Amino acid sequence: MNSLKITALGLLLFTATYTVKAQSEIKEYSIATGQVFDIIFLNNRSAPEVKELSQDYFKRAFPIAEANGYHSLGGFGISENTLGNYWPSTMVFGYWDTLDGREKFLKAVEIQMPDFHEMRRKIWSTFGLTYYESANDLTFNIDKTKFNTVTAYWGKDEKGFEKFKQSWLKQAKKAGGSTKVEFANGQSPFGYHYDPDFLVITEWENKDAFEQFHVQNAAMDHSSVEHVNQFSLK
Repeated sequence: MNSLKITALGLLLFTATYTVKAQSEIKEYSIATGQVFDIIFLNNRSAPEVKELSQDYFKRAFPIAEANGYHSLGGFGISENTLGNYWPSTMVFGYWDTLDGREKFLKAVEIQMPDFHEMRRKIWSTFGLTYYESANDLTFNIDKTKFNTVTAYWGKDEKGFEKFKQSWLKQAKKAGGSTKVEFANGQSPFGYHYDPDFLVITEWENKDAFEQFHVQNAAMDHSSVEHVNQFSLK
């Protein structure tokens, strides 16, 4: 009887532990209509003073951001560059309650922190930011146990690029990719230009599944595409 109780308790503890772990591996995001979603790509500098600068930066900048409706959503490390010539180390998410608050933040922080942009340059060697005002309620998740890619495309002409985009999504789905979220019509603040015409996060069962699609993707007609960046997430 005692042995049975211990076994049952062990199973219960294992189940609870597994559930917590599984939940921690799946990141859920919900954005309401009118809220603004930030995507930031970063490369940290390695200078000795960066740690102290970062602490000072966040201590001063975050209260100003939060006062204007900012909410931090964490981020992901980037394991490799799979297309294009840019390889950031980190992708960071956040959202703002309103577009007005997002825009007011930059005005407020430049007044209250005159060294704001200078500090960013000293902490990060690259800082690419795109923000998207949500036209409807948006919910998605990213499962860290899967192989996830972030693909950003810039188009040459609207009609041709739209055809390419739809073909890309169709081919990705056919190859086993699951589109987690799509973004378009983003904006970048002055000095932080990174505004692709289309950004999509795709989940693959594993890297091999993605690599098979990668070969098919390379054979597509890219005549309507001006530029691309693609990364896989850690």
